[in-house]
Amino acid sequence: MALNVSLPMELEARVRQHVASGMYGSASEVIREALRLFEAYQSVQQSSLVALKSDIERGMEDVKAGRSKPMDMAAIKARGRAAQKMP
Repeated sequence: MALNVSLPMELEARVRQHVASGMYGSASEVIREALRLFEAYQSVQQSSLVALKSDIERGMEDVKAGRSKPMDMAAIKARGRAAQKMP
């Protein structure tokens, strides 16, 4: 399948730089690799979102079951600041 794509000048220059570097044989190879990386990134992002939702659900279950308690943010900050001062 042939596909013509218009890129902003900055992206076109980056594609040309990758080809000129010798890492890629053509602009098409650069674009294919970019799409593969984009899809991999989206997959990782989706997995991270699923894990985050699971963690939130577990936390909400802990709250409902009484396995959590209020946090003293002032004390947590004080401990952190004290730890920063230590050599």
